[in-house]
Amino acid sequence: MPRNMSFMLTTEQVRNKTKTVTRRLGWWNLKAGDIVNACVKCMGLKKGEKVEKICQIRIKNVRKERINQITEEDLINEGFPDWNRYQFIKMFLDSHKCKTGVVTPVNRIEFEYL
Repeated sequence: MPRNMSFMLTTEQVRNKTKTVTRRLGWWNLKAGDIVNACVKCMGLKKGEKVEKICQIRIKNVRKERINQITEEDLINEGFPDWNRYQFIKMFLDSHKCKTGVVTPVNRIEFEYL
């Protein structure tokens, strides 16, 4: 049974299928070929709220890298073609409350839509 992965910050990009890469502070046991339910929100649901599935994705590649290693190409793959690296890094660090800054190790997850 596929696990649920939240795309709360990038729901629009997933719905539009313009996002093919995501970076996570977890999901270290994910591997190529795994199927995941892309959802709007999976945790912190209020009473009566339900998980809203957007679609299913298949993992193509997973690798560990520092957040500051994001490339211009991956800004597009992340669904932010008009952003620069610094905007993305700041958004990521702020939204994940990272205290280790730009050297934060992240899980770069490449996927395709089913």
